Amino acid sequence: MPHRGPRHATIDAPPIEETAGITTLAAGWQYYFGTLPDGPEIVRAGLRLLTAVLVGACIGLQREVTHHSAGLRTHILVALGSAILVIAGAQSGMSSSDLSRIIQGVVTGIGFLGGGAILKLSTEHQIRGLTTAAGIWMTAAASIAAALGRVITAAIALVFSLIVLGLLIKFEKRLGLREIHQDSVPPVSTKPPGDDSNQR
Repeated sequence: MPHRGPRHATIDAPPIEETAGITTLAAGWQYYFGTLPDGPEIVRAGLRLLTAVLVGACIGLQREVTHHSAGLRTHILVALGSAILVIAGAQSGMSSSDLSRIIQGVVTGIGFLGGGAILKLSTEHQIRGLTTAAGIWMTAAASIAAALGRVITAAIALVFSLIVLGLLIKFEKRLGLREIHQDSVPPVSTKPPGDDSNQR
């Protein structure tokens, strides 16, 4: 009796119509939504975005506690937006020169945003909000570093920023610079212009 080898299970190939439908669906997904990132890429992008959010939250919390105009939400949104632009550009396969142009655009846009936080008072030398504008710009810079994968650099920049914003105020007060600056700024009147109801 002849020896028969082991039987192998046969798997039927899917119909041609089903295969074509799957291929068309995958091509459509890639056309409209791009290539779906794999697991390590999702984790990498998530950690970089989380680092940017933490940078914005720490600087924003310090400004919120000290009662400045740009607070927690503003700094978090600036950090998250700056990081997303850089990460999305890198994921889409842009070259280094294209990423540098994205970073230049982000820095320019943050400059306009910081300019809106600067308030020039009545006299020539009374300008407020420069530190707030610099904090917004620093938040964007550290977030861009995190988006490029330089997480340690972003963390070191965050520590230095908190030192400058938090501890140097005491140094300014010891030198008397803080009191001179505060005395030069007159109190802001809350009375609407043209309201002379108290003057009778």
